[in-house]
Amino acid sequence: MRAMILAAGRGERMRPLTDKMPKSMLEVSGKPLIQYHVENLVQAGIVDIVINHALFGEQIETHLNDGKSLGASIRYSAEGDHPLETAGGIVKALPLLGDKPFVTVNADIWTDFPFQSLLREGDGQADDSANNLAHIILVDNPEHNPNGDFALSDGKVLNQGELMLTFSGISVFKPEFFKDCTSGSVPLTPILRQASSQGQVMGSHYQGRWQDIGTPERLNNIRQSYKHK
Repeated sequence: MRAMILAAGRGERMRPLTDKMPKSMLEVSGKPLIQYHVENLVQAGIVDIVINHALFGEQIETHLNDGKSLGASIRYSAEGDHPLETAGGIVKALPLLGDKPFVTVNADIWTDFPFQSLLREGDGQADDSANNLAHIILVDNPEHNPNGDFALSDGKVLNQGELMLTFSGISVFKPEFFKDCTSGSVPLTPILRQASSQGQVMGSHYQGRWQDIGTPERLNNIRQSYKHK
């Protein structure tokens, strides 16, 4: 099973920390955020990894190289200085991801999510209905997203429901999910909403550690908590 780490975000809310580096290269305990994702994926047995990047993306390539030192095989999808948003970035990288389900994970989250739990989706052992094109991981709503994004009902993702949860940025997609996407800058959320309205998205509620690292304050919180592990 292959994975894609989404690392092309500009990180405007992280400035000035991201004035000279990509957000995913910010460090926690002396290690870039993106390296933690690579290591966690490898530990789960997912070693074939694609990383997209944009401005300052060469720093990611210089640090991780081909991934062999971490037990991975890494390829890159460069988007230049103008990132394509999430869906657009995935569409551009599809030739590198193959014709089987693949994992995606946002580079700017901090989590202990067990990626090995997604292997059964990739092996076709779960969500194997032809109508199910994606499996997304939802988490409890953080303070900055109190109203949530989606609801769950018997494993189906709904746009509205009694208990709204937040999309974690961790997913499994079948390539067919993106078959109607045009190339260029395309956000993911509207496509997910359309697919969920058609009953094509499954989901799980993860209640372990998860944090969106969207601001310097949140990054500092992670750094402080890591010191006290």
